[in-house]
Amino acid sequence: MQTSAVLYVVATPIGNLEDITARALSVLSAVDFVAAEDTRHSKRLLAHFGIATPLLSHHEFSSDAEVRKLLGLLAEGKALALISDAGTPLISDPGYRLVAAARDEGVEVIPVPGASALTAALSVAGIPSDSFRFEGFLPAKSAQRIKRLESLVSETPTLIFYESPHRIASCLTDLARVVPSVQNRKLFVGRELTKKFETHFWGSPEQSLVWLESDENNQRGEFVLVLEGAREEQQNEQEQKLAKAQEIARLLAAELSMKRAVALAAEIGGVRKNALYALMLRDEE
Repeated sequence: MQTSAVLYVVATPIGNLEDITARALSVLSAVDFVAAEDTRHSKRLLAHFGIATPLLSHHEFSSDAEVRKLLGLLAEGKALALISDAGTPLISDPGYRLVAAARDEGVEVIPVPGASALTAALSVAGIPSDSFRFEGFLPAKSAQRIKRLESLVSETPTLIFYESPHRIASCLTDLARVVPSVQNRKLFVGRELTKKFETHFWGSPEQSLVWLESDENNQRGEFVLVLEGAREEQQNEQEQKLAKAQEIARLLAAELSMKRAVALAAEIGGVRKNALYALMLRDEE
């Protein structure tokens, strides 16, 4: 194992401490410093395994000066390990700034793979995994979240999201609105993966919302959502509906403003207003 002028990106458990790898323990013990998202949390993790390596803070709000400090240690020939609060660093995590800066400086960056909520959920979801798109956390506000979902739901790859306990109910409400049950698309809800109260639910977005609201305990913890992608026939049907709505919008635009024409045509054609508006704008270019 290289122990000088190297940055290791080390995965740590997402819940069950037995999921840490032997290699991760070896690296965390051997490096000069561990850069952690939350040093208090990571101190407890390292102490559990009897590791006394000094901790340094590196998180979303770390300044450029703090990043340069870590680069300075690497320039001195020190070995650093980067960890997050849980799982694989840089997966919905701010560590990419340090990795990018290290690569710019010619520092070797080595992955130490392991636990990830993303792959853990996908592996048990029973939803096609040959092609998927990870979106991390959706926008916090409902209007922005719906807009983002509407831009994604016609795509055929499986969609994966993270969600927090205080937003999971509103997120599933919006998802059920954007992906109605008539589309017959499956949603896997993974709660507290690898932890004591791990729970899985598999059904439509509407069924998932009913399950979530049936017991307040279902709304506690961290969530991973895995949504089946649109089937090709659904995508083709949506494209046909959009084309017809565009024809209507063109006719209405002769008498109305673009905004009003698109709104009416979207309502008549049963398509998303934002998608139709974008199509009309491209048509004008």
